[in-house]
Amino acid sequence: MNWILLGISGGCGLIALLITFLVMPTLIKRLKKANIVGKDIHKLNKPEIAEMGGIGILLGFAIAIMMGVYLCPEWQMQLVITLVVVLLTGFIGMVDDLIMLTSKEKLILLWIAGLPIMWITPPNVGIIYMLSIPVAVSIASNLTNMLAGLNGIETGLGIIAMTSLTLSCIIMNKYDVAIISFSMLGALIAFLFYNKYPANVFPGDVGTLIIGATIAIIAFIGRVKIIALIVLIPNIIDGLLKFKSAGVMERQNFKPTQVKQDGLLVAPQGGFNSLIRSILKKPMKENQVVIIIWTIGIIFGLIGILISYFARTSII
Repeated sequence: MNWILLGISGGCGLIALLITFLVMPTLIKRLKKANIVGKDIHKLNKPEIAEMGGIGILLGFAIAIMMGVYLCPEWQMQLVITLVVVLLTGFIGMVDDLIMLTSKEKLILLWIAGLPIMWITPPNVGIIYMLSIPVAVSIASNLTNMLAGLNGIETGLGIIAMTSLTLSCIIMNKYDVAIISFSMLGALIAFLFYNKYPANVFPGDVGTLIIGATIAIIAFIGRVKIIALIVLIPNIIDGLLKFKSAGVMERQNFKPTQVKQDGLLVAPQGGFNSLIRSILKKPMKENQVVIIIWTIGIIFGLIGILISYFARTSII
């Protein structure tokens, strides 16, 4: 194990954590002052919560990656490309938060955002492989954006996925990719402090989309595609349930999960199915549902780590 490179990767994660943690209080105040807020529909009193808090995640991640570029110039190309793709994805998320893009528009724009990764593909790969990279960015971003809505759920799943990918990269001696996963992990841990139940801020699409984009980037740059696919299984299950029950739906057509007078969540009659609603076979507290979803994520995260351990001498 290269302890110096591990220290640099961990240091980038710590920088991302500190930047995001310190910037969030001011960002939350500014977002509320600008009336960039959303109602927490899963609370009885429907409080107004600051939206687009994922800007703080993006800021912490960006500064950490720039530090990685400075400390490890030999990995400059892949780190800069990573930063470009995540910033483009975050910008698309901001636009979506403000003017609500259609599903088709978002898929196309995210595909365009993923195109720069093609510049750092392994040699001698076919055009189909190269075109699949931005497609993966678009799909992964949408998956992490879909399994959302409860306090801390998407941030917690992102932390679980990044922890699994970080440990997998360390086990397989992929320290350049560990800088990326550590940086996103640190930013998400800091953000969860403000986003956990009861939330003071929502990530918005700017926060949820960049989680999936980062997972896709790690999958291709680190060549850990199977592990990345495994950590995304909770999101994939959720996406398949929604598509099977309702096809492609726009957000404004969604019938939200309902809140009873005692504060428990219940799945509405009819409408689409989802991983959350599959769990809500009986009324449950919001944080209980989140913990169950996190537990599912942890199971698949552990499977990903085990696969990296047994396949550490091969390329996945």
